[in-house]
Parts: sequence; C-alpha cells; structure tokens
Amino acid sequence: MINALLFSGILLIISVLSSKLLYRFGIPTLLIFISLGMLLGSDGIGGIYFDNYEIAQQLSTLSLVFIMFYGGFGFNWKTGKPVAAQSILLATFGVAITAFLVGAFATIIFKTSLMEGMLLGAVISSTDAASVFSILRSKNLNLKGGLASMLEMESGSNDPMSYMLTIIVLAFMKSSGQISVIELLSKQIFFGLAVGVAVSIVAVFVFNRIKISIEGLYPIFTIGIVLTGYALSELLSGNGLLCVYVIGIIMGNTTLIHKRSLVHFFDGMSWLMQIILFFTLGLLVFPSQLPPVFFEGFLVSIFLVLIARPIAVFSVLSWFKVPIKQQLLVSWVGLRGAASIVFATYALTSNLPFANTIFNMVFFICLVSILIQGTLIPFIAKKLDLVEQSVSVYKTFNDYQDEVYTKLIEYKIENDHPWAWKTIMEANIPEDILVVIIKRKKTVITPKGFTEIQPGDIMVLSSNNFESLPS
Repeated sequence: MINALLFSGILLIISVLSSKLLYRFGIPTLLIFISLGMLLGSDGIGGIYFDNYEIAQQLSTLSLVFIMFYGGFGFNWKTGKPVAAQSILLATFGVAITAFLVGAFATIIFKTSLMEGMLLGAVISSTDAASVFSILRSKNLNLKGGLASMLEMESGSNDPMSYMLTIIVLAFMKSSGQISVIELLSKQIFFGLAVGVAVSIVAVFVFNRIKISIEGLYPIFTIGIVLTGYALSELLSGNGLLCVYVIGIIMGNTTLIHKRSLVHFFDGMSWLMQIILFFTLGLLVFPSQLPPVFFEGFLVSIFLVLIARPIAVFSVLSWFKVPIKQQLLVSWVGLRGAASIVFATYALTSNLPFANTIFNMVFFICLVSILIQGTLIPFIAKKLDLVEQSVSVYKTFNDYQDEVYTKLIEYKIENDHPWAWKTIMEANIPEDILVVIIKRKKTVITPKGFTEIQPGDIMVLSSNNFESLPS
C-alpha cells in the first residue's frame, strides 16, 4: 500500500512538472502522459506488466466522463453560439462521413471485412479537444472567424458520436447483423439528450436553492450529478457521454452559486482524469507490438488527414459559405486522441480476433496525428493568416475574464425595485456587474448567491458599464 502511494505521488509530481516544461513548446499533454505510461510499462524501464483490458476500459471510461463534463462546463455558449450549427454538424455528420470513408479505405486497401473496416473508422472518427487547445493555449493562439469556438465545440461534442458508432458496429458484429441500427441509434441519441437535459434542469434548480454551509461540498454534489446522469442514461440504453456533455453545457452556462470555484475544481479534476486516462492507456500498449502496424497505420493516417477529414469538413462547412482558408485549417486541426484509444479498448473487451491489431493501429495513428498535425498547427494557422492577435483564445472558456472593473457605485434598493425580496441568484443581475458588498442599516454584508436583497439596502456595485441596471 505504501509503495503504491509513493509511486502514485511521484508519478503525479513528474506528470505536472513535465507538462509545465513541455507545455511551453506546444506539446499536448496526451503525448506526455502516454509516454510516461509506456516508459514505465512492461517494455520500458519500469517493467510494469498490465494487460487487463476490462480495468483499463472502466478506468478510461470514468476518466472520459469527467473530461467530457468539464468540456461542456467550461465551454462559453455565448461565444460559441454563432458557430453552433456548424460545430454540431461537424460533430455528427462529419464524424459519420469520416468513419465511413476510413472504413471503406481499410476494407479496400487492407482486404478486411466490411465490419472490421467500419469498426476502425468508427473508433478513429472523433477529434481530441484536449490536444488542440493544449497547443492553442500554450502558444496563446486565437483563430479568426470563430474557429477556436467551432473547434472547441466540435471536438468536445464529437466523442459521443464516435462512441455511438463504435457501440453500434460492435453490436452488429456480435449479433451477426440481427439488430435494428435505427432503434439503437435513436435510443442512444434520445435518452442521452433527454436524461442530460432533465438531470441538469433539476440539478440547477436544487443547486441554487440549497444552502450548504461548507462551500467545498458543492463540487461533491456536482460529481454526484455527473455520475447519476451518466448511469441513468446508460441504464436506459442512452449515450452516457452525450448526457454528461449536455449536463456540462447547461450547468456551465447557467448562473450557479460558487460557479467560479466549481470551474477551478473541475479544471484540476479534468487534469487528474487525463493523467489517469493517458497513463493507463500508455501502460496498456506494448511498444514492441507497434512495428507490425507501422505501414498500415501510416497509410490510414495519411488518408485521414489528407482525404477523409477534408471531405467531411468541406461537405459540412461549404453549406455555410465558410472561406476556403478556414475550411483548410479546420481540416488540419482534426487531431486524434485519447477518446479514440479508449474506444479501441471496447474492441479488446469484446474478444474480437483482430481487436489487438485495431488497438495498436489506433494508438499509432493517434501518436502520428499529435506529433505531425499538432506540431504544425501554429505554423499552418499563421501561413493561412487565421491567427487573431487582438483576442485571447481563453475567451472561448467560461472562466475567462478580460475586463478589470474600475468603477464603483452605491445603488439603493427601493420598495418597488424588481430585485427587492429576491436572492442575488434570483435577481437576474447583469453578468458584467459585480456585487461587492451590501450595506443594510449599520451592517455590512458579504454577498453570496443566496443572500436576500431587501428594500433599503445599499448595494456597492462594480462594473465598467451600468446602463443595464433597472432604472
């Protein structure tokens, strides 16, 4: 037990320090943590032998649940709304097109069965948000035309589609085609969305009305919400990953008590889940088994980057008259990452005879994608003149603040004021106005979300613009 704790502690310290060093060079965290797993695995210096696919899948899926939730929770809907339609279509039809093209390519070139090819296509069809934004953040690159928001929303929401296609193909193979694909697809989408919306609405309602005296319990409450939503969706044959992403978007873009502390908590938790996820996948792979799939993996990588992804992107974005330069960049920034490797473990746990080959090939494709595509993103963005110099890429996220409030006013609440007898959460105070303190007779109150505003109160407000205040 003590040895395990010591090993875990040292691993976390090394992961954090190495990510800080390599982050400056725009190297995605996935590559750092997976490399640590491979280095400490059975083929590396650590000699840790790990081939339990069931445990790896369960750990990876749990990690992915919280990564998906935070992807939605941290996404700024106000910034992403103008490109929401494009992002959603890329995350659905774009993924389906990519999966079909890669599947057809594998079937024709490698002489596999149609279902084997489609399984490879389904597994590798989604893009990785963490890798993309690790590069954009480290280089502080924002993209013109709302591309950063489009890529964030697409890559954050296309994992459920890839997961759904993987589950459908596996179910089709196990049942020898004796299943209703339309029924399975409908259940996945309907229950994933329905449970996500229902759970998040109830969660927001309860969240803002309970008064927990200990602020640290709010993140634990949120963890319970995420796990409940995922489990309910899966029990109803819905898409659990889609469910938690929807919960994240709704909760992240709704006024919540202690929201900023929640963002910071789940940011840290998301990093922890990434370390667990990537390290587990790094342990699971045997580097000595990768050379036999180098040729096939490289061919699929080239086809994916130069043909499948561009066809999918142009098929969707051309309808919106998106400039060619922007479509080219979106085509390039289609990095494959952790989710694809996780979905490949579903083939392993299904005991398919070719599952190990698919897993190794997907692992190799993801490494190639990150090393080649990822490294060249800043260069290509600059060459296409799509780097936005005046706006920070962090504006895509909910915890971004680009304004320092420099004006303070005292604002008195009269008897007929619309805020009277409402809590700060219920008063619908404009987002760009900060309540600093409340003066009530001879008492000074530190405002909280559940603090009730009473007639006669003098509120000290901070903002750069008070025009939205009720007159």
